[in-house]
Amino acid sequence: MGYKETWSGKINRKLIKKQHIIDVAAGRCKADLVLKNATYVNVFSAELETQDIAVAEGLIVGLGSYEGIQEVDMTGKIVCPGFIDSHIHLESSLVSPVEFARAVIPHGTTTVITDPHEITNVMGTDGIDYMLAATEELPVDVRFMIPSCVPASALDESGANLDYRDIDSFFTHPRVQGLAEMMNYPGIIAASAEPVSKIVTSQAHHKKIDGHAPGIRDKDLNAYISAGVYSDHECADLEDAMAKLRLGQFIMIREGTAARNLEALIDLIKSERMFDRCMFCTDDKHPNDLLEKGHIDYICRQAVALGADPIRTVQVACLHAARYFLLNNRGAIAPGYLADFAIVEDLKDFHVVTVYKKGELVYHDGQVAKIAAPVIPPHLESAAHNTFHLPVLTPAMFENHRQRGVIGMIPGQIITEDRGYANSVDTQKDILKMAVIERHKNTGHIGIGYLNGYGLKAGAVATSVSHDSHNIICVGATDTDMAFAANRIAENHGGIVVVKDGRILAELPLEIAGLMSDKPLAEVNDLLETAKEAAYTLGVGKEIDPFMTLSFMSLPVIPTVRLTTRGVVDVITQQYI
Repeated sequence: MGYKETWSGKINRKLIKKQHIIDVAAGRCKADLVLKNATYVNVFSAELETQDIAVAEGLIVGLGSYEGIQEVDMTGKIVCPGFIDSHIHLESSLVSPVEFARAVIPHGTTTVITDPHEITNVMGTDGIDYMLAATEELPVDVRFMIPSCVPASALDESGANLDYRDIDSFFTHPRVQGLAEMMNYPGIIAASAEPVSKIVTSQAHHKKIDGHAPGIRDKDLNAYISAGVYSDHECADLEDAMAKLRLGQFIMIREGTAARNLEALIDLIKSERMFDRCMFCTDDKHPNDLLEKGHIDYICRQAVALGADPIRTVQVACLHAARYFLLNNRGAIAPGYLADFAIVEDLKDFHVVTVYKKGELVYHDGQVAKIAAPVIPPHLESAAHNTFHLPVLTPAMFENHRQRGVIGMIPGQIITEDRGYANSVDTQKDILKMAVIERHKNTGHIGIGYLNGYGLKAGAVATSVSHDSHNIICVGATDTDMAFAANRIAENHGGIVVVKDGRILAELPLEIAGLMSDKPLAEVNDLLETAKEAAYTLGVGKEIDPFMTLSFMSLPVIPTVRLTTRGVVDVITQQYI
C-alpha cells in the first residue's frame, strides 16, 4: 500500500508539472521566464528566427508571443542552444569538477560528456564513484562514458585493472551514456576477449561506444567499426576522418590544449554531406586555455574564422552531440527542449554575455552564480587524497648502463617517432633522460629511456599527470635532480615540479588523486604558468606545453614510441625496444 501511494504521489506531481507546461505553451498561464524579442539559432531549419522564447519548469515551452513572470529583452543579441563538449577528461583541467564548472559556464557550455579514465586508472571504480559524486547537481550537466581501458595497455601499470564485470553496474546510472574511447584498438582488431567483452557489456545496456584509433585503415578499420565502435576523436588529418566517415563513424573534431585538429578538419564542417556527422570536443583542456581562450565558444570562433558557416558551426557545437548521445531534450531551441541558452553578441566572435541552465540564470556580465559544492562521501575523499605508494627514490635508481630507445617529440602533435638509441644524456643534441616511476602499488618499477625534442638544458621536470596510468614521469639532465623532483611529487601527493641543483624552482600540488587541485582555477593557473616559465628558463622549447606534452610520453596506445614503468615501447608492435 505504501509503495502504491508513493508511486501515485510521484505520478501526480509529474502530472501537475506537465499540465502547467501545457498551459504556459498554450498561452493560458504566464511563463516562468520569457526571453523577449529573441533572435535565436534554429538548428533544425538552419536559420535565424526572432520570437519570444517561453520557459516553464526548466523547459522551453513556446516560441511566438508570450508573457512571463520574468521577462528579459534579448534585442541585439543572439540566443544559441547551450554548447556541448562531446569528449573531455575533466581531470585535464587540473581542478575539481566544481571549479571546472565555474570555468566553462561563462563560455556557454551547459553539457559535457566526460571520460573519467584518468582518475579511474589511479583509483579504480572508486575513481568513477568519486567523479559521479563530485559532479552531482552542478549547473553544467556532466554525463559519463565509462572507461574502457584501465590500464590503457597490458604494457602499462595503473592503480587498477578493470574488466567488464567491474564496469557493468555503472551502465544503469542515469548519467552514463556508454563506453568511453576504446583505445585498445589492436585488441579489438585481434578479437581479444578482454576488450571485446566490454563492448558486448555496453551494447547489452544499449549504450554508445566511443573510439580512439588514429590512422587505422582497410580491414583493420572494418574490424574495429564492426565491433560496435561508433565514433572517433583522434583524426589528425582529413584523409583519416574521411576513411572513418565513409564507414559510418561519427567524427569528434578535437581542439584542445595538447591536440588541435580543427584546422586540418575544417572542410568537414564546410561540407554539406559530412558536417551532420561531426561534433566538437576538447579532450584535454588546461587552465590557461579555459581562462584565456575559452571552451566550445573558442572552437566556434576559430571555425568561423577558418571559413565555416556560423549557423552550421552552432549545429556542430550543440545539436549533433545531443543526437549522437541520445540526449534528445537538448541541443536545440524548440518546445520540449531544456532551457539551456548561450547568449552571444554575434556569430563571429561568439562572445558569451549570458547563460541559462534549465531556465535559471547561471552567468551574466562576468558573474557566475554561486555553485554549491557537491557532497563527496568521506571514504572517497580520503582515498582520493592518498594515492601515492612508493619508496624514497635515490639517484642510483635512475642510473643507466646500456642503450635505450630515444622518443622523438613532434611539434604540435602528441604522436612521436623512433629516433634510435642513446646511453647517456647529451643536452647539446637535446638528448635527455626520462623515467616513469610506478607509484600505485610500491612495485619499485622504474622505466628508463631518452627523450629528444624537449629542449631542457639543466635540472629536471616531473609530473604525476602521466597518461593514462598516471605514474610519475620525469625528464632531466641529471639523476640527482630527477630523484629530487620525483620525491617532491610524492611528498605533495601529486602535481608538477621544476627543479635545478636540488632546489624547487616552481611547483603545483595536485592533491586529488595526483591529478586535480582543491584550489580555485585562477590560483592553479598562476602556479601552472609560473612552473611553465621555470621550465622555459631551463631550456624547454616555448612552442610546447612543458607538462601536458610530457604527460603523453608514457601513453602506450598512441604511435609511435612511448615509455612505461618497464621500459621503452614500440606502440605499433606493442613490444619493448
